[in-house]
Amino acid sequence: MTATGDSGRSILEITGDDRVAFLQGLVTNDLSRLAEGPVYAALLTPQGKYLADFFLVADGDRVLLDTAAGLAPDLLRRLGLYRLRADVAIAKTGLTVTRGLGGRPAGAVAVADPRHPALGWRAYTAPEAAPEAAPQDWDAIRVTHCIPEYPQELQPGESFILEAGFERLHGVDHRKGCYVGQEVTARMKHKTELRKGFATVTVEGEAEPGTEITADGKPVGRLCTRSRGQAIAYLRFDRAGPDMRAGGARVGWQGG
Repeated sequence: MTATGDSGRSILEITGDDRVAFLQGLVTNDLSRLAEGPVYAALLTPQGKYLADFFLVADGDRVLLDTAAGLAPDLLRRLGLYRLRADVAIAKTGLTVTRGLGGRPAGAVAVADPRHPALGWRAYTAPEAAPEAAPQDWDAIRVTHCIPEYPQELQPGESFILEAGFERLHGVDHRKGCYVGQEVTARMKHKTELRKGFATVTVEGEAEPGTEITADGKPVGRLCTRSRGQAIAYLRFDRAGPDMRAGGARVGWQGG
């Protein structure tokens, strides 16, 4: 078993009798399945733009919320604003998350990463009880399977979750009913064809993340996370093709 501790995460807890109903009215996924396993979801603006993504994990009389440390302060503030009279309390915890491949560790709240089987498991423990950590190239796995994350790809107030592949990553449920930003998301799903989004591309040559991608001199998108000869790229699909450039590198894409 290999494991990697993830110090870039913050673990919040939501307690109170209304905790599931409270979250159900806010986030993109259906929490009626929370008792069956972890749920990956996002909080959006009323205009349907991404604010934060997170994992929700049932743990006794509380729900653990696992999010990027950089997103946690604003997310905690926004959830507090939505709380109103609900029987809900939201607080930081001292828990840490450990990520690994292979068998899940015993003696911990350990769940499969719901986005993709290749991402293994996530375990929540006190820092002193965390499983032994060993290196793991998570970026290589994300790039291979085109799994965007904050801040490399997902940008608060800018990204749309359907462009980020949240359907494929089991992060949105179109049948659950209302949540913040639901109307815009539903319109994108049913009335428009996605013209932009993330894709895995090949990269031959030197090009740093953030480099603009062009085709025939026209802007097509940008490089994001890179792992050796591949990268996640944000593309305008109607201009993207098998022969693009990013600085001095050749960029290829087999989609379309």
